[in-house]
Amino acid sequence: MMNIVVLAGGTSTERDVSIVTGRMVCESLRRNGHHANMVDVFLGTQEFADEQEFFSAGTNLEKLASELTEKTPQIPELYRQREEQGEGFFGPMVLELCKKSDIVFLGLHGANGEDGKVQAAFDLLGIRYTGTDYLSSAIAMNKQITKQILMLDGVPMPKGIMLQKGHKIEYVPFPCVVKPCCGGSSVGVSIARNETEFQKAVEDAFSYEDTIMVEEYIQGREFSVAVLDGKALPVIEIEPIEGFYDYKNKYSAGATRETCPAKLPAEISEQMMYWAEKACNAVGVKTYARVDQLLNEDNEVYCLEVNTLPGMTPTSLIPQEAQAAGISYDELTQKIVDISIKKYN
Repeated sequence: MMNIVVLAGGTSTERDVSIVTGRMVCESLRRNGHHANMVDVFLGTQEFADEQEFFSAGTNLEKLASELTEKTPQIPELYRQREEQGEGFFGPMVLELCKKSDIVFLGLHGANGEDGKVQAAFDLLGIRYTGTDYLSSAIAMNKQITKQILMLDGVPMPKGIMLQKGHKIEYVPFPCVVKPCCGGSSVGVSIARNETEFQKAVEDAFSYEDTIMVEEYIQGREFSVAVLDGKALPVIEIEPIEGFYDYKNKYSAGATRETCPAKLPAEISEQMMYWAEKACNAVGVKTYARVDQLLNEDNEVYCLEVNTLPGMTPTSLIPQEAQAAGISYDELTQKIVDISIKKYN
């Protein structure tokens, strides 16, 4: 039995998804017999007299998640105020609680959570956490750096270029995919089929970041492969009812058909699992991650990105892949804790 802080929320565009992940993980860790409680990494908490009260409290996680989600619209203004006042990113009691824990389960997604900043701070403070280290997190979060490293290692990826805000691109082959360089959950991702759609897609992507990626569009089927402790789990196919696997389709129940194991020839499944393992190894991922892939009409595989803190929500992919491998949700959360602790031994 361990004292575990589940960190969720934060300031990214994926805040609400993180809160759902955090609640589900925390409930699971409690079922596994641990003293687990959830806290918003940015908002923190002032409800507890000390750390031990936090761990032993039977906080109503559904109520807490609802309250944190209601505060999401206020986060940008609170973030601005905190920056103006010269205050740090971590909310009240967060670091104190994390220091007193046996391990922190990172339920964060996106910027200031999945990009290595929190991990680096925890490394300096001697705080143990789940997931991969700060460097591989930072590499995987940046699509440009990930693409350069993976292609150098022979991993097949779509062709693409980076575009800085204020710069123009001379020629774009349509259709193409436009996406923020460091975003997650497909936020700000668009498929452009003509110049008008391209300009709108660029404007949308730049509203999130000052650096975006423009990639060739690969017509084909969408898949994902989770890697747990260096070994790939069964391939899952993702078939959105409408459009592509964007934010809405990822997190709306019934918006996507998911098949796991995917109905593929054995050699293609093995190829996808091989590339997933190779991609994770190339960027230095430890513990667990998820690699999104495409299969075109000529049965050629393309890797898209590496997700170092994949979602653990009811519609998330890694729990479904684990289930196909005979690993229940509660067994998965425990495995993630156990594998992560191995980093420190």
